[in-house]
Amino acid sequence: MPVTEKDENPRIPYQLPFPKDAQAEIVVPSAIPEDERVWVPQADNVWFRPLCLNRSQGYWVNLLRVRKAGVLSRHRHPNPVHGFVLKGRWHYLEHDWVAEAGGYVYEPPGETHTLVVPDDVEEMITLFQVNGIMYYVDPYGKPLGYEDVFTKIDMCREHYEKVGLGEDYVDQFLR
Repeated sequence: MPVTEKDENPRIPYQLPFPKDAQAEIVVPSAIPEDERVWVPQADNVWFRPLCLNRSQGYWVNLLRVRKAGVLSRHRHPNPVHGFVLKGRWHYLEHDWVAEAGGYVYEPPGETHTLVVPDDVEEMITLFQVNGIMYYVDPYGKPLGYEDVFTKIDMCREHYEKVGLGEDYVDQFLR
């Protein structure tokens, strides 16, 4: 429904209670953290920083940081993925475009691709929203493994306990 009346008090906050069962918001003041312990190692010179790990809807939002050139992974998505490049650049072997800082990427369901960071990129950071799973495959589709929101949570718990933040540090990102 389009707005048909003027709000006479636009600077007054909403005055009614939020829905009783609504979840709390997540606010991350410094998404790119100064504390290196917040970055969870995923592979050699590859880390992720969780922002939202949604157990009930099966998706996660994180920053992916890569400090190496070369092939990162070949994977398939049964659900859509959204990405926004914050630093550096990357591409997929299967496409002729390059994702660069400031660029947005939509990956449709069914897409299988091989992420590559070019040799001259020292650091790549991209915000990804991954819905469902990342299904790792060989060049012919043979399954090699997977990640989902639950494996991400487990990785976070183990890492945060190991570095002294406590395994419950991840709880602030859970929904």
